[in-house]
Amino acid sequence: MSTTAPALGTFSFRPLDPLADAELLHGWVTHPKAAFWMMQDARLEDVEREYMAIASSEHHHAFLGLLDGEPAFLMERYDPRHIELVGLYEPEPGDVGMHFLVAPTDTPVHGFTRAVITAVMGELFADPATRRVVVEPDVANKAVHALNEAVGFVPEREIQKPEKKALLSFCTREQFEAATGAA
Repeated sequence: MSTTAPALGTFSFRPLDPLADAELLHGWVTHPKAAFWMMQDARLEDVEREYMAIASSEHHHAFLGLLDGEPAFLMERYDPRHIELVGLYEPEPGDVGMHFLVAPTDTPVHGFTRAVITAVMGELFADPATRRVVVEPDVANKAVHALNEAVGFVPEREIQKPEKKALLSFCTREQFEAATGAA
């Protein structure tokens, strides 16, 4: 699926190639702006290993987000019944977990990250089986909380994950459509 964002271009997605894309991803996940990704000290081999593990999982998938065909962001989709949130909340049928990371840039474009999360959510909801998107960002990541709210997420509660204190939030298809005008 592709989505056109006025004044920005066309967003599309392709499966991440853990080896071919590792160098690109390494630059993204180790950048200071990706501190909440928790891979600041990762070596190239660590990134390859992490994304090879994701590629071999039936419950976790990584995609490279493209803007007009060029890599611009990363999207991960996971099944919270098996990955990330096991035992931390009661999953419902149709729940899909999501992470996204925008590539660092020296020339930020106003509205770009919001357009990315909107495209990510549109991609997730393009699957008719997706009823609700679940996220668990770090409680300190105020910027992503605002972005999540802008696309319809509603915080439920703080949870303690092994690596962080997180804000468990949910967004139904209806909440996404109401927040963004998407249909």
